[in-house]
Amino acid sequence: MKTLLATLAVGATVAAAIAGSAFAGLKEGAKAPDFTAPAYLAGQPFTYKLADALKKGPVVVYFFPAAHTQGCNIEAHLFSDAIDQFKAAHATVIGVTAGNVDQLSDFSKETEHCGGKFPVAADPGAKIAKQYDSVLTQKPDWSDRTSYVVAQNGDIVKVYSNLNPNEHVNETLAAVKALKK
Repeated sequence: MKTLLATLAVGATVAAAIAGSAFAGLKEGAKAPDFTAPAYLAGQPFTYKLADALKKGPVVVYFFPAAHTQGCNIEAHLFSDAIDQFKAAHATVIGVTAGNVDQLSDFSKETEHCGGKFPVAADPGAKIAKQYDSVLTQKPDWSDRTSYVVAQNGDIVKVYSNLNPNEHVNETLAAVKALKK
């Protein structure tokens, strides 16, 4: 009996872990939680307000685990390369991270990362990430790699969660372009 209970407990834990990563993130159609955060653009600090950004058009809010880590470097560079396409669709991009927040000033200006083309916001303690249900399961004080497209009315129209950084730009850009149709 004890062996059966132990097996069931282990199975439940594994199922919860799998479900947590498979269903991470808020759902499409939900209202995006508003947030204000310290941010950097081209190394310059400022206060980012999602509500202000939404007044100008749709916003891509992409969470990434930590500045100056391999996957996050790739993802930031890919967003930087595509920023003109987002601007052409009247959308803005903000990267948000709970990891290595002390390095965001440099990360925001380095050409191999953001290149000063879009801001990155600090999320110490993953408070914003928790509101968006985008916390890295393996390291709960860091953000998961989840991207959201938030329509100008505040509705989430696209959620893409994948630790592989390669498709976040394509997925979010397609969703932004679909808003214009």
